[in-house]
Amino acid sequence: MDESWKSSWQRARNHEGVTRGARAFCALAAVLAWGWWAGWQAELMPVLLGVIASALTETDDSWRGRLRAQLLALGCFGLMALAVWATVAWPWALMGVLALSALAFTLLGALGERYRAIAFGSLVLFIYAALAAHTSRAGAAQATPLMLAGAAWYGLVSVAWAWAMPRAPVRFRLARLYAVLGEYLRLKALLLEPVRDVDLERRRMALALHNGRVVDALNAAKESLMSRMGRGQPPAWLQAAMHQYLAAQDVHERASSSHEHYDLLATAFFHSDVLYRCQRVLTLLGEQSLKLSLAIQQQSPPQHGGMTSRAIEDLQAAIAHQDGIAAELAGAQGAAPMARPLRSLHALGHNLAAMAAVFATALGGAAADERGGVDHALFDREPRSLGDAWGRVRAQLHAQSPWLRHSVRLALSLLAGFALMQATSDPHGYWILLTIVFVSQPQYAATQTRLVQRAKGTAIGLALGWAAIQLFPGALVQAALLVLGGAVFFGARHTRYVLATAAVTTLLLLGFHQMGMAQGVILARLLDTAAGCLIAAAASWLVLPHWQSRQWPRLAAQVLQTQALYLRAILAQYHSGKRDHLEYRLARRNAHNADAALSNSYSAMLKEPRSVRGNVEVVANFLRLSHTQLNYLSALGAQRGGAGADMDAADEEMASALLLSLQQLAEKLEQAQQASGARTGKAPAAPAVAQVLQEFGPTGSAPPHAPARSLMAAQLALVGKVFPQLQEQARQLVEPPHGRAV
Repeated sequence: MDESWKSSWQRARNHEGVTRGARAFCALAAVLAWGWWAGWQAELMPVLLGVIASALTETDDSWRGRLRAQLLALGCFGLMALAVWATVAWPWALMGVLALSALAFTLLGALGERYRAIAFGSLVLFIYAALAAHTSRAGAAQATPLMLAGAAWYGLVSVAWAWAMPRAPVRFRLARLYAVLGEYLRLKALLLEPVRDVDLERRRMALALHNGRVVDALNAAKESLMSRMGRGQPPAWLQAAMHQYLAAQDVHERASSSHEHYDLLATAFFHSDVLYRCQRVLTLLGEQSLKLSLAIQQQSPPQHGGMTSRAIEDLQAAIAHQDGIAAELAGAQGAAPMARPLRSLHALGHNLAAMAAVFATALGGAAADERGGVDHALFDREPRSLGDAWGRVRAQLHAQSPWLRHSVRLALSLLAGFALMQATSDPHGYWILLTIVFVSQPQYAATQTRLVQRAKGTAIGLALGWAAIQLFPGALVQAALLVLGGAVFFGARHTRYVLATAAVTTLLLLGFHQMGMAQGVILARLLDTAAGCLIAAAASWLVLPHWQSRQWPRLAAQVLQTQALYLRAILAQYHSGKRDHLEYRLARRNAHNADAALSNSYSAMLKEPRSVRGNVEVVANFLRLSHTQLNYLSALGAQRGGAGADMDAADEEMASALLLSLQQLAEKLEQAQQASGARTGKAPAAPAVAQVLQEFGPTGSAPPHAPARSLMAAQLALVGKVFPQLQEQARQLVEPPHGRAV
């Protein structure tokens, strides 16, 4: 029992949601305790609102980064409070400043997650300040210092927490990374099942969609590590975490590798158990990844039963047996009909053994890296100067930018909400604006999901709040429930939004009740939430909608371009020798990021109205084929430095042809995007767009299918077979069905 309790405690203290909730609990409890001790119950609500606004700006960061972000957030908060004080007596001026603030702050989202959080928290504080001011400068002058004090207090708690416990967020992200990687290995193992009439295309699509989650987890882990990298030598724990991250990258490249069409392997080895043995090894590696996830979270050694090593030994024996059978067939028939599938089987077996070796050293710390001279450098995507930041924002000032569209949509939504509030003289009408800010997302599908969750959570929270007021009339118990509601809100808002909304609604209802302002709040909150959701839903449909079908030529072009750069980096490694330096890892990560963007866009497209989806079948085919092509390229990357990884002149010529083909098709898709870009409100004219790809026929300049002389030649030939199919899907991608809007 003690060991079980200890492991549960270790998981909890390293879970991001639990630590966020604990920080909010400490900050809110201290505020309430001070208010009760000093007799400032009437002043508590502005302070609590300041705490909430500050907590909304929090992202995973080191204590130094959190301090810089907090100072910037306080500066933005002060600017917003000043704007409210200056315009609160003139509602229409206040409305204009709110719309301009939404327009400007939303564009900061292009700079990164830290700035998106600060912009969001600043808009929320603007509305809180206007709500607390009660349409008078005197009210604003009284409430603003209290809100800023609450924001500063939470910032102090956050910075101190980040200084005292810097490891927990890194552990959480690494544990999550290995968990989603384990699921990826399980899905990959399903492709190796040698059974007739298996829907491999559906399984490939599931793998491609889950790859987006793996890439997101890799990026989150990288950012968590990057924020804690100082200028000097990193501490031992950070070096060990960096080793685990690089090991996960290596596993991901090997896991995403494909050495042959799986249906060909299934046909060739249908009467053998060798593919089942491959599947078993891959499944065991997936289970090992999940065990590593638990070990990282619990800070304990992973449990190894030796099953993986024995399964690999059995697999190697089965491959050797197939070699003997193939030799007998070649001797009897005077040919080698099994040469190609056997070569791929050997490559698969080698890759699985290498993957198991990576897992064996994943928790070995940085010492394992020192022997290989691994480059620990990471690429920082944050803006490096004010000029760089302004350049990134300025790059969004065009009609196709999702951030500009979202900022305009949000500003107009807030104008509509404010106008409704003024027309109805609703004293709680600022909740309409809060609902709009919380549910509005850059994508239509995300907005629809969020507003449904918001409505459900509000209804549940009001019911819970009413029940709490009736069942626990004591002020002290209600204060405790208020603190608990804040902790649940911040702990669950990234993972369980319905629960988070219910918690914060309960918090606000209890807070207003303690201030003697609960009369009519329940009905007003329900109506205002419904009004805000309706306005946000209408805006996501009518105001510069960011339909995914319009973005696909550009996203597809990015996929092809990054795959070309990945192939170029791989070829450079074949010349210079295997080294996982920053340049190679960046090329590999960019290719997977583009693939993830494509899969995430497809998932969002399926949630959009049918009339604007475009040709979903073509989109699905392109995604599946592009991910398959990336799998073949990843196999080339996994083979670097291995046996048979030689490249002769013919291989180099074939690789150069592939590079040129990928780049040319990417350019054609970019041109197609530009050709239709001026027609964002209508379907692009099919003849004009088709003309862009006119000279790029179904076979186009795809490299010839040369006979495979080596492992590299075999992989290049596989890419060469996929590429013409991608060309055909690209042609259909920019030729929408007649009369269908994109």
